[in-house]
Amino acid sequence: MTKILIFGNSGSGKSTLARRLCETQGLAHLDLDTLAWKPTSPPERKPIYESEQEIQAFTATNETWVIEGCYTDLLKLVQAQSSEIIFMNLPIELCIANAKARPWEPHKYDTKQAQDDNLPMLIDWIAQYTKRDDTFSYTAHQQFYENYSGNKKMITQNIPHQAS
Repeated sequence: MTKILIFGNSGSGKSTLARRLCETQGLAHLDLDTLAWKPTSPPERKPIYESEQEIQAFTATNETWVIEGCYTDLLKLVQAQSSEIIFMNLPIELCIANAKARPWEPHKYDTKQAQDDNLPMLIDWIAQYTKRDDTFSYTAHQQFYENYSGNKKMITQNIPHQAS
């Protein structure tokens, strides 16, 4: 059974790869951004147990799936159920360029303008990837990758677009 975890910096192509895998392999898709945060301003993380309940509900109702996000604390909750991990380990400059070129994500932002208004914060966040030591950091992602004993892959460049 295909059960893939995709992780990496913001702008690394996690969602793009997840969508492609879902389209080509018929997998269910869970973007951890949709369940990691309370709907508050400024955003605040939900307690881990609340996110875990939502993740477990997703995995219980889908035989095959892709779960993607930058949250190693949440990825660890389903690590044992996964069949493969993919570390989107792109250079920071490429992640920033990808973030600037990102189409509107209506599942995350009410409007394209709201997404664009958040872009300066996102670029700063991406730029701090190797300097942070939290669950979203390069250090946490590298440790997660190194400690995973199953099938794993590291991607270090943008995935080419396929012609429609």
